[in-house]
Amino acid sequence: MNKETTVIVDATGLILGRMASTIAKQLLQGETIIVVNAEKAAISGRRLSILKEKKEFLEVGHFRKGPYHPRRPDQIVRRTIRGMLPRKKPKGLQAYKRLRVFLQLPEEFKDKEIQTIPEASVENLNCPYITVEELAKEIGWSPSGG
Repeated sequence: MNKETTVIVDATGLILGRMASTIAKQLLQGETIIVVNAEKAAISGRRLSILKEKKEFLEVGHFRKGPYHPRRPDQIVRRTIRGMLPRKKPKGLQAYKRLRVFLQLPEEFKDKEIQTIPEASVENLNCPYITVEELAKEIGWSPSGG
């Protein structure tokens, strides 16, 4: 493992899946990743088909027994990245603990160097997309925190 490095990634205008796979690889290499503006990541596909698929998925399970489905944008991004890690193995568990995901840009990171992932840019898409924030609002998240 290389020495511990912290990378701050701005999710604005990045495709969620491509961003998540890149971040998962970096986490497994021992880096600490901080994702900011998680609600501005994009999910490719037609709006109605994405919403229909997500709402069907939300019906799976029991509200008390699980599986629990995240509705906040930062938790959706975190869960997506978790799905790309071998989280039941020690190295995957350690990698997941090195991940931090935030809505907007916290004050403590304003003066730090913020990176992006060019290969995950929305400009590479030739299809419609929605943001994670739009999806979260549709499935029951309210930005006011209520």
